Amino acid sequence: MELQLKDIELAAKRLNPILHHTELDMSTTFSTMTGGEIYLKCENRQKTGSFKIRGASNKIAVLVERGDVKSVVASSAGNHAQGVAYAAHKFGIPATIVMPESAPIAKIQATEGYGAKVILHGSCYDDAYEMACTVCETEGSTFLHPYNDLDVIAGQGTLGLEILGDLPTADVVIVPAGGGGLLAGIAACIKQINPRVNVIGVQAEGADAIAQSFHEKKYICTDSVSTIADGIAVKSPGDITVELINRYADDVVTVNDNEISEAILLLMERCKQIVEPSGATPVAAVLKGKVNVRGKKVACLLSGGNIDVSFIQRIIAQGLVVRNRRLRFTVTLLDKPGSLVKLLNDIAAQGANILTVEHDRLSAGLNPNQTNVHIACEVGGKEHGERLLRALGGKGFIVRLNN
Repeated sequence: MELQLKDIELAAKRLNPILHHTELDMSTTFSTMTGGEIYLKCENRQKTGSFKIRGASNKIAVLVERGDVKSVVASSAGNHAQGVAYAAHKFGIPATIVMPESAPIAKIQATEGYGAKVILHGSCYDDAYEMACTVCETEGSTFLHPYNDLDVIAGQGTLGLEILGDLPTADVVIVPAGGGGLLAGIAACIKQINPRVNVIGVQAEGADAIAQSFHEKKYICTDSVSTIADGIAVKSPGDITVELINRYADDVVTVNDNEISEAILLLMERCKQIVEPSGATPVAAVLKGKVNVRGKKVACLLSGGNIDVSFIQRIIAQGLVVRNRRLRFTVTLLDKPGSLVKLLNDIAAQGANILTVEHDRLSAGLNPNQTNVHIACEVGGKEHGERLLRALGGKGFIVRLNN
């Protein structure tokens, strides 16, 4: 299976009037932290909030040029759904998107807002996929695969043209990988232009079929996936994408969910970027030393920014714990007036911000005149937290850290 550079260049011409050429911003923060020259390719600011619109738009454009389509169908609970809906609307093609019943309301509404008909079916992607195939058969529609299609891959590969156009001296390009369409397209593009540039994929540890396939040099599926990065939580990558990745990519590494959470938090805090978990994996890989970037010019692709507000809150909470910014501990006090006030005053004196206080008089091992107080507070980091605990110990409190 071959993907020619001319196919990607033709896709770029088709997409030029439709999409944004997203910015490539240098991050002083990440450059200082890693010793490399780190650039962020902000595809999280693309129309529909992710790169998926590129592949969907190119595929529909090709079908229209061939006069080979009357309507399209896709199955997705996320970015592919919105990309297909937007592209189909642009080309005046009716679109039906089958989404699991568990799909977030915001994504359902966004997909409908782009003009697509949404069918809710089943509890997972596999159920939605089966229904999408049934719709294709009964209505004579064309199914748009999210990644295992050369026209889709060529559309995603246009990001390689943009990155090298904006940073022709790039040494490394780091790309999220799930089903593999994005990594396959960018790697094929960049290696045909400048083979010296290293192209590296990043997967979540709990969804690493592409990484396994790359290192074993054969097609591998996983039995299950478990990761907060739902955009790359794929059990079965494409056979086309695996072949291209194994031919063109230089490496595929993995990051865990805590590392992803920390990257999301840093992107928000320091770069003012809202990035979904899958889109933050390249930054996580760089920050955790999974890729050697010292002294190199590195482009990290932020592939999407479609993240639920409620999930952002969870990510922030988890990220604060990972970065030692949130501390939870238990103190046993005499259950008498003034004990709690003294504890809280001593915590406040150390500059910690108390989030929650919970009395617990029913724990095993407590005397009748004792109570456990569970405290959650925000601190400035690991050293601040340790200083707080030492100060409380110096005041005579017995403190037990909670995991």
